[in-house]
Amino acid sequence: MQYNRFHEAYLDILKDIYYNPQFFNAPRGNRSREKLNVNFTITNPIERVCYIPSRKTNIIFNFAEVLWYLSSSNRLDFISYYAKNMVKYSMDGKTLTGTAYGPKIFEFGNAKINQWQQIKDLLLNKDPDSKRAFMQIFDASELVITDNIDVSCTIGLQFFIREKKLYMASYMRANDAFRGMVSDVFSFTFIQEMMAKDLGVELGEYFHNVGSAHIYESDEEKAKKVLYEANNKTQNLNPELSFPKLPDGNNWPFIEIVLEHEALLRKDLIRLNLDNIEQLRIPEYWKQVLMLFSLYQQITYHRPIDMELYDSLYPVYQFFVANKWPELFATVTREL
Repeated sequence: MQYNRFHEAYLDILKDIYYNPQFFNAPRGNRSREKLNVNFTITNPIERVCYIPSRKTNIIFNFAEVLWYLSSSNRLDFISYYAKNMVKYSMDGKTLTGTAYGPKIFEFGNAKINQWQQIKDLLLNKDPDSKRAFMQIFDASELVITDNIDVSCTIGLQFFIREKKLYMASYMRANDAFRGMVSDVFSFTFIQEMMAKDLGVELGEYFHNVGSAHIYESDEEKAKKVLYEANNKTQNLNPELSFPKLPDGNNWPFIEIVLEHEALLRKDLIRLNLDNIEQLRIPEYWKQVLMLFSLYQQITYHRPIDMELYDSLYPVYQFFVANKWPELFATVTREL
């Protein structure tokens, strides 16, 4: 199962599980359609989004989630600002354990292992052909916690340098094929691209491997709507949009600047207009992310939308923002 873009993979996998489920079951009382041992390849991992309008991809949450990971934070207040339903997965109302992959990546276990740096050192300095560049996420101790409501869905990520390209495989014990897969593939391919920039190599293919891929009964009608739209509006199968590439070189200083401003925006301690963002000494790629976070601040705090910010977004981001919040961008064309 090989695809050029996640857009095509998502529609294919969703269709297969919806119409040809291997099992109907209800783990923890949640009824679902399920297939076991699902996997696919994306040859161009930069194309990490689904463009179908009815899926209403939340590009702002996607960036927030992967930056939450890269910040090594487990704080609930960070990610719940972008997705309020995350609150139900926290056992103490302050942190997340399984869902917060950042501490697993940068401070794993009692030894606080920085797995990112460990993998970089292995592939850059010790053995570029290694098969040991594995980043563990799931920890067996998560299952020891009584009534744990937040167990990592991801087992780990494995990196390979082959012919001067970075390939990556994700391994998941379970993946919600309607909701979770959209954000997981975005985050994992972003992590792959970041690691490739750190290693100074080109981007290779991405491999997604799932033990249990499923669609919950509560999402069946939404999944059906997405599949209907994909089947009956052929223009949605080949969107004339493209996703931007990360800048070459070391992006960590720019991420630090973005995270500093994100926190202030989230807490409503600053407001940024286009001039403020343009003056920052960061690449356009990261200015665009701050534009998205600034627009989200206006949406969240019910302020007038700064259309100068919106008009300065890349077309692909304009599409996603207008499609997600049509009531605020009613006059914006949302065709692909």
